[in-house]
Amino acid sequence: MRQIGLSNVTVKELERARKIVPIVSVQNRYSLADRGSEDVLRHCEQHGIAFLPWYPLGDGSALRLAKVKKLAEKLKASPAQVAIAWLLKKSPVMLPIPGTNNLAHLEENVAAAKLELSDADFRSL
Repeated sequence: MRQIGLSNVTVKELERARKIVPIVSVQNRYSLADRGSEDVLRHCEQHGIAFLPWYPLGDGSALRLAKVKKLAEKLKASPAQVAIAWLLKKSPVMLPIPGTNNLAHLEENVAAAKLELSDADFRSL
């Protein structure tokens, strides 16, 4: 093995693992609607560890929120693009990998990387 990543860990578990072997990434559940791993994300930032949020669009409930839909309309983007753009702006170590089942959906997800949220728009979410 060259590199090791962890999934579904706490900060304490991550630190325990880091005492044994270098960790290059963490994959924890994280999205607009589920920020339960905020402490793990901050820890990853402090130590230069990639953070891959799994289920980055959640069950879609956050995409139906009025504030997300309103911002998507303002930016001429889809709610999913807004959610992905929010994740990308949230942290320099964030690498969301939303699932897709067709080329059009993939292109929509990739286009989110070009969507720039203002600081005010970011904070509103």
